[in-house]
Amino acid sequence: MASDRPNRRLTTILAADAVGYSRLVGADEEGTLERLRAIRKDLIDPVIAAHRGRIVKTTGDGLLAEFASVVDAVRSAVDTQRAMTESNAGLAPDRRIEFRIGINLGDVVVEDDGDLMGDGVNVAARLEGIAEPGGICLSSAAYDQVRGKIDIAARDLGQQQLKNIADLVQVYALSPAHPAAAVPHTTVAPRLSIVVLPFINLDGNSEQDYFVDGVTESLTTDLSRIPGAFVIARNTAFTFKSKPVDVRVIGRELGVRYVMEGSVQGGGDRIRVNAQLIDTETGAHLWAERFDKPRADIFDMQDEITTRLARTVGIELVAAEGRRAERERPNNMDAVDLAMRGWAILNQPLSLRRDRAACDLFDAALRLDNHNVEALVGLAFYHGNDLRTFASTNRDEQLRIAQMAITEALTLAPGNALAHFVHANLLHVSGATERSLRELEFAITLDRNLAWAHADAGFLKVLLGRAEEAEADLTNAMRLSPRDPGLDRWHALLGIADLFLGRLGSALDRLRKSVEINPNVAMPYFFLAAASALSGRAAEAREARNAGLRLDPNFTVARFRNERRSENPTFLNQREIVYEGLSLAGVPEGN
Repeated sequence: MASDRPNRRLTTILAADAVGYSRLVGADEEGTLERLRAIRKDLIDPVIAAHRGRIVKTTGDGLLAEFASVVDAVRSAVDTQRAMTESNAGLAPDRRIEFRIGINLGDVVVEDDGDLMGDGVNVAARLEGIAEPGGICLSSAAYDQVRGKIDIAARDLGQQQLKNIADLVQVYALSPAHPAAAVPHTTVAPRLSIVVLPFINLDGNSEQDYFVDGVTESLTTDLSRIPGAFVIARNTAFTFKSKPVDVRVIGRELGVRYVMEGSVQGGGDRIRVNAQLIDTETGAHLWAERFDKPRADIFDMQDEITTRLARTVGIELVAAEGRRAERERPNNMDAVDLAMRGWAILNQPLSLRRDRAACDLFDAALRLDNHNVEALVGLAFYHGNDLRTFASTNRDEQLRIAQMAITEALTLAPGNALAHFVHANLLHVSGATERSLRELEFAITLDRNLAWAHADAGFLKVLLGRAEEAEADLTNAMRLSPRDPGLDRWHALLGIADLFLGRLGSALDRLRKSVEINPNVAMPYFFLAAASALSGRAAEAREARNAGLRLDPNFTVARFRNERRSENPTFLNQREIVYEGLSLAGVPEGN
């Protein structure tokens, strides 16, 4: 019957609550409750009434209000937040009362007592939960009604998954303290934008401050070397030292997408450093790391920590931006989005099938912008990697594409360390081994943290008959990037150096480690097969040979022999041991 149907209407819901209410009450229960009552009586209630709103209900730390007009609801929220800013002026941060506000236009059920229920209310409450302290979040349904009608800056936060709400909700954030003319709603923080906040000295020992500040400064410098990175200068970052911070507020104030923060704590003869990377739009922790080191040589430890963090954070930033592009612009990616997605793939352990997808992304990026340096470098890296892993089926064509791409990249960005690293790869596969090593050494002068360049320098020393020197370079690469996606290859290179030097036991251990880390690459299996056969381990040799041939059915001893990467007589003599081992393992000889 019609009388049994719920009473529904389309209305504007405003939900507000006090930030850190439990903390405030715990610190000063009577004072907090008294001040909240005064704020509601003297500020909030009059503002809502002035904008023709109705308070539906109140809770200990918040309220729900209804408005017939979205514009009235937003104006009420803006006036409330601005009044609270004035009210908090001069108060210590731990005594300030700040509100979060969410506003939604939706269908609601009206109860007999005037209460409102339903998804329209729930969405408003969830929007309030993700708003910044002192901020306002609107659903797209509400924002569409006020667009161009209020002089307030707005930021598009994209589609958000709100708690217990089935569908994604497009969310916009308003900043009452900033007029729209000062911060247009189209303003977007740069990609790969980050601030390194001063690390916290948990011991409170002022004698340790120099180390803590040194970590912050070194990280800021090292992250600045990431191609395309926008890193807030240390002088600005240090203005936040020893202050309570909300990363979402910092993101808005500094115009950055990411914050890196951490702490340092000493204990006896050891120091522990914690670090985390945070998304400033959502407050979500994207990555965290802990270092626990002896205090013995504190400066060496600082260098090790900062170089490792810079390398890892660089990878995480690119991966985060790739995910962001897929989430926010799946059907409208620009060249930068596509290039970052490609590099996010290449920053994973080598997989020829997956890396082909990265190549497709670089090609797509270059169709949109043929001067995109990251895409040019990525394209050259992909084809060069195919050549150096003996996976290429069209060597001349791939080398031509790679050389054209890296020449253009170096013309556009002559100081790009990664481009020089990729150029060294191409010199290597072209047989110019000495020039390749010099190019790697130049790349390292541009970026001392480029672990890939250190590792390849070790490999080239093998090709130049200096296999005994390789371990130092490869070990340094692992120190710089102990969780690097190329770690499997570095263990393989160490194993190859051992094999050339006749150290079969060590070669076996390192080659086994390589295929254990990444079982999807053929060449380490063939070297493992050779080392196993030479060690009299026939069963293990057959198993490794078969695994290699499953990944690369066209591999033969002759094909490997024809890939002459160096004419150094010591190298050519040492390499004979590999041919012998491959033949003993039963690898096809070929022509």
